[in-house]
Amino acid sequence: MPASYAYLGPEGTFTEVALRTLPEAATRELIPYVSVQSALDAVRAGDAEAAFVPIENSVEGGITTTLDELVAGAPLMIYREVLLSITFALLVRPGTALSDIKTVSAHPAAQPQVRNWLKNNLPDAHWESAASNADAARLVQEGQYDAAFAGEFAAARYGLVALETGIHDAENAQTRFVLVGRPARPAAPTGADKTSVVLWQRDDHPGGLRDLLGEFATRGINLMLLQSRPTGAGIGNYCFCIDAEGHISDRRVAEALMGLKRICLQVRFLGSYPRADLKPSEVDAPRLGTSDEEFVSAADWVARCQDGRF
Repeated sequence: MPASYAYLGPEGTFTEVALRTLPEAATRELIPYVSVQSALDAVRAGDAEAAFVPIENSVEGGITTTLDELVAGAPLMIYREVLLSITFALLVRPGTALSDIKTVSAHPAAQPQVRNWLKNNLPDAHWESAASNADAARLVQEGQYDAAFAGEFAAARYGLVALETGIHDAENAQTRFVLVGRPARPAAPTGADKTSVVLWQRDDHPGGLRDLLGEFATRGINLMLLQSRPTGAGIGNYCFCIDAEGHISDRRVAEALMGLKRICLQVRFLGSYPRADLKPSEVDAPRLGTSDEEFVSAADWVARCQDGRF
């Protein structure tokens, strides 16, 4: 496997900035790809060791392109996550004034994060989506659009200037990125971990989602992401992408996954990996009755009952 990481490019994306915060990125060749799909396909094809892509932002929720790619195709697994605070700059060719801007471009996920700014400052500008924010900057450089919303750091790379900076509709906006590779044994638990899965129901029935969520609730597992995605099998057919607190080696998480495996048509394990927002010392103790020790004690009690030793 090549010692390289694929990422959503071109150079100058927020994805590249987030990727370079990983210590191991300094020892890998970082290769930009034109889309999330092509970056993940490079891993599936063996052309890259891993891919680094956006998966969620704090304004719009899950990045559907990434979620759908992880749901479909050959299985992949998440190994790391990174949180990056996001603010945009309005990048233009030198000499462009705000009144000159008739077209603006950025990645579709950027639009909800700058919608109000656009309404207040460029109400008549026409929005054009790009494969990434940096690609929007490249298109501005080539003269296809008048302005791009991107990181201020991308200006020098594409010969542009930042006409406005610090643009964001929501304070403290963040995007979550994940490092995705081929399936393998998950890293050892850290004490501040997250487990990601995709669930398919056997059939559509009243309380079906409650049944799935009950496997987590009864074991005291908090959910951090729940998003439905169409399966492509027709209107009303959905799977559920879920991030849950804990590691697959935790008894409560393992038992929840076993319960889901029994009742679901399909369960796709997307990995257990360290949380980017917490350290082990900051994690609350498991709810009463859900610690590994209590699961072991309960299993031992059942075994003694079966042996007549109660």
